[in-house]
Amino acid sequence: MPRSIRPPVSRDEAAHTLDAVSELLELLWGRGQESAPSGPVPPSQLRALIVIEQGGSMNLRSLGDALASRPSSVSRLCDRMEAVGLIRRVPSSTSRREVEVGLSPLGEQVLRELRDHRAREVRAVLEQMSSADVARLTEGLEAFRATALDQLEERSGRSGRASGPATGTG
Repeated sequence: MPRSIRPPVSRDEAAHTLDAVSELLELLWGRGQESAPSGPVPPSQLRALIVIEQGGSMNLRSLGDALASRPSSVSRLCDRMEAVGLIRRVPSSTSRREVEVGLSPLGEQVLRELRDHRAREVRAVLEQMSSADVARLTEGLEAFRATALDQLEERSGRSGRASGPATGTG
C-alpha cells in the first residue's frame, strides 16, 4: 500500500502533536498504574526510581542533579521512598561522608509491574492501528528517543548513550 503524500510538517506542528499524544499517554499510563498490583507511585518517586535504575547506585548529589532538585528535597524524597521500601541507602564505598541510593528488590518489582501494565494499555491502542502505521510510529519514536537521549546527555555533561530499558512502555 503506497504511503500518502503529505506536505512537510513543521517542527511546531510536530511539537504540538507530540504534546497532545503525551497527554493521552499519561492518561493511558495512569490507568495502567492504577491497575498495577503495587498501586500508584507518585510522579516524583517514579522519576527518581527511573533515574536510579538507569544510573545504578548513586549519591544524593548525583540524584539531585539528574532530577534538577535541591538537596533537601532529594533527601526528603529518599526518606519517603526508603520508608515504603522502594530504595535502599548504603554507605558509599568511596567516601565515608556520602550515602548511595539504589533500587531495592521491591523498587525493581514496582517498575516492572508498572511497565507491564502501561504496555498493556498502549498495546490495546496499537492493536487498532495498521501494521504500516505501527512501523512508521516505531521508526519515528526511535529517532526521537535517540535524539532526546543525546540532548539530555549533553545537558548533564555525560557522554555515551544511556543504557537500560526505555522509560516508556517497557
